[in-house]
Amino acid sequence: MTTAFIFPGQGSQAVGMGKSLAEAFPVARAVFDEVDAALSQKLSVLMWEGPAEELTLTANAQPALMAVSLAVVRVLESEAGLDLKRDAAFVAGHSLGEYSALAAAGTFSVTDAARLLRIRGDAMQKAVPAGQGAMAALLGAELDLAREIATAAAQGEVCEAANDNGGGQVVLSGAKAAIERAIALAGERGVKRAMLLPVSAPFHCALMQPAAEAMREALARVSMNAPVVPVVANVGAAPLSDPDAIRDSLVAQVTGTVRWRECVQAMAAAGVTDFVEAGSGKVLAGLVKRIVAGAAPISIGTADDIAAYKARNG
Repeated sequence: MTTAFIFPGQGSQAVGMGKSLAEAFPVARAVFDEVDAALSQKLSVLMWEGPAEELTLTANAQPALMAVSLAVVRVLESEAGLDLKRDAAFVAGHSLGEYSALAAAGTFSVTDAARLLRIRGDAMQKAVPAGQGAMAALLGAELDLAREIATAAAQGEVCEAANDNGGGQVVLSGAKAAIERAIALAGERGVKRAMLLPVSAPFHCALMQPAAEAMREALARVSMNAPVVPVVANVGAAPLSDPDAIRDSLVAQVTGTVRWRECVQAMAAAGVTDFVEAGSGKVLAGLVKRIVAGAAPISIGTADDIAAYKARNG
């Protein structure tokens, strides 16, 4: 049995996430305290009490989701004897989740990961004026068809595949008018459903170049260790262990396609049979089931989930 730990991205946040962990386990509480201190903000209070609109803001959601994921890992280490170096073949994360994966694998400290994600969230929000960008999900479209639609819809504007999530779910990102044209075209091309997403900026496309430059500067200032287990990177869909290569990949990720389907396929092809989603929600577990036939991923985000994991792993 070969295991990969996977870490969720934006959209998995929910008011109350991580609270049961903090109440039950001092090591989890310590992670939330460390993130609060790193950001000079009571982010944990926002996570547990809301309001949801404020938690959903990119600059808050990104470090908050990382905090929950790292709290889960720390609890598994202390309560279930988890040793990622021994027990996992790979780690991987969806978009911001890649930072969670790297922090879990020791590349970044929790403090540095929180600060990097705050910079990333702010820079992504500022890269495009409000209302000028958009993202749309195409359901029932594989990547090649989605890219054809994006190219046809662009008409001189940015319109690109942002996320290849697997199971026929591809997200497009770009200029608002181009995304609206893509939605109309998708219907004509037989896509089952195409819909605008409630996001505040067009992530993972060329319009994010100012944010990529901000991350290049921020990552250059941060100390990075080789991860204790390879990280399967979003942009290359291949494992990385060299800190310089990881740094370059994180910069490219801001404007590049999140190749989640290929990341999961690569891990399965390398022998991974068990996928463990560490953090808020169950989005990635659902995607893994659609990508790998017969997969039975588990999601760990609460104190009850920890108890179930301990019972399962004896």
